[in-house]
Amino acid sequence: MSTARRGRPKIKPPKKHGQEFSAERTWVALSKSIKEVQNHNAANLSFEENYRYAYNMVLHKKDEMLYNGVSALVAEHLDTLAEEHIIPRFPAGSIGDPIQRSQADELLLKGLKDVWDDHESSMTKLGQLLKYMDRIYPEKAHVPTTWVKGLELFLVHIIKTPIKDHLVTAILKQVQHEREGYVINRSAVKGCVDVFHRLETDHGTVYKTELEKKFLEESETFYKSEAQHLLSTCECPEYLRRVESRYQSEDSRIHHYLSPQTGPGLRKILEDTLLIPNLSTVISMPNSGLDSMIDTDKFDDLARLYRLYLPVQGGLSCLKRTLRESINRRGKDLNDISLGVGGGDGEGEEGQEEEGPKRKEKGKAKARPPPGALPAIKWVQDVLDLKDKFDRVWRDSFESDREVEASLNEAFESFVNNHPKAPEYTSLFIDDHLKRGIKGFTEAEVDSILDKTITVFRYISDKDVFERYYKGHLAKRLLHKRSVSDDAERGMLSKLKIESGYQFTSKLEGMFNDIKLSGDAMDEYRKVLETRTAPSVDINVTVMTATFWPFSAPKAAPLMPEILSEACKSYEAFYFSRHSGRRLTWLTSQGNADMRATFRSRSHELNVSTHALMILLLFEKLGDDDFLTYSEIKEATEIEESDLKRNLQSLACAKYKILRKHPHGREIDVDDSFSFNVDFQASIQKIKISTVSSKPETPQERKETHDRIEEERKHQIDACVVRIMKDRKHMGHNELVNEVTRQLASRFNPDPLAIKKRIEALIEREYLERCEDRKSYNYMA
Repeated sequence: MSTARRGRPKIKPPKKHGQEFSAERTWVALSKSIKEVQNHNAANLSFEENYRYAYNMVLHKKDEMLYNGVSALVAEHLDTLAEEHIIPRFPAGSIGDPIQRSQADELLLKGLKDVWDDHESSMTKLGQLLKYMDRIYPEKAHVPTTWVKGLELFLVHIIKTPIKDHLVTAILKQVQHEREGYVINRSAVKGCVDVFHRLETDHGTVYKTELEKKFLEESETFYKSEAQHLLSTCECPEYLRRVESRYQSEDSRIHHYLSPQTGPGLRKILEDTLLIPNLSTVISMPNSGLDSMIDTDKFDDLARLYRLYLPVQGGLSCLKRTLRESINRRGKDLNDISLGVGGGDGEGEEGQEEEGPKRKEKGKAKARPPPGALPAIKWVQDVLDLKDKFDRVWRDSFESDREVEASLNEAFESFVNNHPKAPEYTSLFIDDHLKRGIKGFTEAEVDSILDKTITVFRYISDKDVFERYYKGHLAKRLLHKRSVSDDAERGMLSKLKIESGYQFTSKLEGMFNDIKLSGDAMDEYRKVLETRTAPSVDINVTVMTATFWPFSAPKAAPLMPEILSEACKSYEAFYFSRHSGRRLTWLTSQGNADMRATFRSRSHELNVSTHALMILLLFEKLGDDDFLTYSEIKEATEIEESDLKRNLQSLACAKYKILRKHPHGREIDVDDSFSFNVDFQASIQKIKISTVSSKPETPQERKETHDRIEEERKHQIDACVVRIMKDRKHMGHNELVNEVTRQLASRFNPDPLAIKKRIEALIEREYLERCEDRKSYNYMA
């Protein structure tokens, strides 16, 4: 008696006695049941009985007959399905309406899916009936299982026929239809594509071998045509929107009904047709390309440009190159305008400012810089505005890409250094803001302005030139107390130190220290005067260390009037009583004075330069009709001729004519004569005349500055070469030149030829010696 485990009854083997087994009768019965299964009538069949039929055939060695019979029935059924559900749905070639054609293609794709679902369902049921055969026969006969055989038969009778071509064409037509903007039934396409994925051939899935290749070929043809159409009909922003839309639609297509494995190939086609051949063309489109988008603040379109160009070969390089060209073009325009407006030569007249009620009223608005400085201030402000614009583009549209930032900085540095007066203009801009431009601003706003100015300074390669101008402008602000904020001055100094190091700002800091020490000395001096007879003129002296300040002693000291000389000698006596071994040289050209002048109508308080005071004192004891010639004034004061003319022009030719010039005119000539203008009238009590103001240098002054800078550079190169050779002892020429260039880059970019000349000079002075190979040097201790 047989036993079985609980829940899994064991099928009893056929009895040996009784009716003999007949393979033919068994197959007839089983094949009839298989046909019922294929016709979806399995509900009335006995699973146990049909399973036993298949089991008995395998048991009696009729498994080959069973296998081949089932294969034949499946093939016959597939042929029937094709005839009933697929072939009648082939689209007629005469259909011209795209919507009707799409609907016909959709019916065909649904027909395939219906056939597949039918086949899959019946093969699943057959696999259960033939489970015993699948366990025994396929391995022995080296044939596929029932399920795999079913897939092979589906390939032979459904796919590898003219049906396949119609199916592939239908899928491609659906894709084409969708690309043209129509709505399709994606689920129908997906159903067919899924079938293609399930079916394997020797070379891969049917999807890979039959559909994907043709799909990519059709896509390439479509997008080549699409690129030409878009280029001829769209401006740059619209072109980018269309291209991005194509990327998104193809990604959606891949995600919803194609295969992820097709994605890389499809994206490459998009890149090779829509982007790579047209990178420069699109980004440089007139009136709509990169320049236009930047001008009109189209940050979303610029972000789209960046997103599309970044992953494409050559895209980021094209973007960076075009950005550099755009900045250089804009920068060149700024440079040309700056050098053209007002000439930038600093020949504008020095202004005169009022003091009193009217000036206080004007003080509510931002004071204007002197006319000669306008081009400088406008140029720097334009550079900062341009930098702000591109910084916003970089931050908001280019995702703060560091490579893009490097290109932007490279372009700004290029056009800034192409401006011959960039160091001077930058210093003038800072000078204007530290004198008048930051009144009413908060500390944060002041810090922001100074940070922006440092941006321009950072681009300047000749920082030693900037230092010379900045030192001169700072000196005048400190001496004439024109800075609106000591904190802002020191804040600027600390920013310069961070950028260029302590050596760069050491002399500037020395100037601040001199101002503080001078203030303390004046407090002591005034206390001393309380115990002795004070001079008739009250003076305020600033003692400047010669090596810190940018002023040089005059070739010949002016002849000071007795009243001034007395005050100077009084201070000298005080100073030398506290310091031994020092020498004082009076720089009257840098001073100013307050005086009272009495005219016929009334008296006025005048603020004039020290030299102007010396000139006016010459007229103190003259009659109203008396005059002095230019030569007499020059002989009496011994003021340098250029400074003398400038002060006479301020007194006699500007807005407030304290002196009369004979003959009239704006230029001072050696034949002119001057008289005191007793009829002078003005509505205000206090008048400031010939205020020292910052302005661009004249060509002659610029040449002198350039010569001084070149001389200083020679010494710096000499010191650098000696310092390097003292450490290395022996170096080749090219290696030495490169090292000198590197070490001096924070100050200026030395010319290799200039370095070579300084090496020759050091050899002559026996600091170095040339080696026998003539290509290297030794240090001589």
